[in-house]
Amino acid sequence: MTESFTFLGAQTSILELFAVSCGLASVWFMKKEHILVYPFGIINVLIYVYICFTGKLYAYAAINVFYAGMSAYGWYNWLRKNKQDERIRITRLTYPSIILYTGLIVFLFFLFRFLLNRFTNSEIPSWDAFVTAVYVVAMWLLARKKIEHWLLWILGDIISVAMFIWLNLYFSSFQFLVFTCIAIFGFIEWRGKIEGRKMTF
Repeated sequence: MTESFTFLGAQTSILELFAVSCGLASVWFMKKEHILVYPFGIINVLIYVYICFTGKLYAYAAINVFYAGMSAYGWYNWLRKNKQDERIRITRLTYPSIILYTGLIVFLFFLFRFLLNRFTNSEIPSWDAFVTAVYVVAMWLLARKKIEHWLLWILGDIISVAMFIWLNLYFSSFQFLVFTCIAIFGFIEWRGKIEGRKMTF
């Protein structure tokens, strides 16, 4: 499962290809606001805990542990009903919330960078810390069905494309490139639902 081989001119492994497949399925279901985003997502992130740890992306590995826990919470939160027998709906953040979550990203970035510099041999601690901070907040907003989570995924995914190329994990990099495209369409589709229009891609 972890032995490397050449596929389409790039080094990969069955484990990486399986993780990429689950990740792509998860983001597609996220775009469609389908509950299957979570089981596929959990499989994907648990595999990437191992992949990132072996690649010395320690914060990125840790964030995937966080993803697994947040996926379980999101799974529950998407399925639960309120007193009106309604499930959670897509909403926007308020301006005070935007300021709050932006500040949280900045705080987490400095915290993670300090921990990486102090306790690990991470070779790109600043980028690792920044993407991790962005994804922590994005995952929480996804669980709450806040449309702004898509904007954070787009930002983090673009940076992740470069990070995984740097690690010579080209199929993982391709995965994040596709994630970026799906996230753009996902944002448009969710915005259409908020505005009462049926927009699918």
